[in-house]
Amino acid sequence: MIRAYKFLIRPTVGQTAALSAMLADHCSLYNGALQERRDAYRHASKTSIKYGMQSAQLKDIRAFDPERQGRWSFSSQQATLRRLDKAFAAFFRRIKSGETPGYPRFRGVNWFDTVEFPKDGDGCRWDSTPYDPQTRVRFQGVGHVKVKQHRPVVGKVRTVGVKREGRRWYVVLTAEQAQPGPLPATGAVVGIDMGIASFLTTSDGEHVTNPRHGRNAAAKLETAQQALSRCKRGSKRRRKAVQKIADLHRKVRRQRLDHAHKTALHLVRQHDLIAHEDLKIRNMAKTVAPKPDPAQPDGFLPNGASAKTGLNRSISDAGWGVFLTILHAKAESAGREVIAVDPRNTSRTCPECGHTSAENRPTQEKFHCTGCGHRAHADVVGASNVLRAGLARRQAHPA
Repeated sequence: MIRAYKFLIRPTVGQTAALSAMLADHCSLYNGALQERRDAYRHASKTSIKYGMQSAQLKDIRAFDPERQGRWSFSSQQATLRRLDKAFAAFFRRIKSGETPGYPRFRGVNWFDTVEFPKDGDGCRWDSTPYDPQTRVRFQGVGHVKVKQHRPVVGKVRTVGVKREGRRWYVVLTAEQAQPGPLPATGAVVGIDMGIASFLTTSDGEHVTNPRHGRNAAAKLETAQQALSRCKRGSKRRRKAVQKIADLHRKVRRQRLDHAHKTALHLVRQHDLIAHEDLKIRNMAKTVAPKPDPAQPDGFLPNGASAKTGLNRSISDAGWGVFLTILHAKAESAGREVIAVDPRNTSRTCPECGHTSAENRPTQEKFHCTGCGHRAHADVVGASNVLRAGLARRQAHPA
């Protein structure tokens, strides 16, 4: 299995300048390759340029510009071109599926924050000073950079990447390691219902509180955004204001990840099977379409956009997608089973008699079956139905 590691690195002033220059030059390469594709397709011949054609030009590009493009690893530049190729592949795939994706865009130097090295030892070297207690990583054109390694790396390092987040720099590794042994069986199964009032509710009746990290930081973010709007473009004060906003967003992101990891770990340790709703989060968080007013050519009718915006913000703040990704990864490592089921009517179906009706859920929290009179918490009912559907699916498709 492949596991990722992310460590804070502490470059010197000179190394920070070199890392920034490396990102800027890779960004220039990305934008140049994108421009070449656009120009070729706009030509009367409608020429389509692929990764192999652009990769073959790298040798000449490096020879023409040895002070910039020639400084960096050849394989990392190939990875940047592959990154652009993947963006185009995803663009055309979405078009074929009937979606309306945005065309791949040019990257500003502040929006291009990652350089990848496809192979450890080719332009980079993890643990480049094994004789020294201080762990370092070496990048071509930068040197040996100190790493704050907070846990051991297990397995053979395959890829290395450097990432900038605000004023901080990180090294991101992927390592190939043996599949760990499964956790001891507990004999317990659980269904979970994702929500806003509670982050999730289990079929056992346990409610996990929604921490609402984004909402808690909203006042500070608003103040920081207002301070940014008063700053002159290009000024030192503006750079500080931008950095403060980035620091606040990073703190919220780390809090959200920490909560997701702890919640997922608790579920994986306690249960052999976890069933959850197969949520289409992107569709749930879509903006409401405007409703034209037939009586007025340029007028629009109320469409509940304000309430939907608040709901979308709450969905994003909860971080369901991040949590489910982490849950699946931890379950795979622990030998647990995770099943996604159809979420339709899970909170409207009575677990006692099977009667399904919208009237069964009179409020957000209350469930009162109009068929048999069963009463319970609506989220617990939803989680129980999710578990029942998960068990039925496992029985129909045994591993």
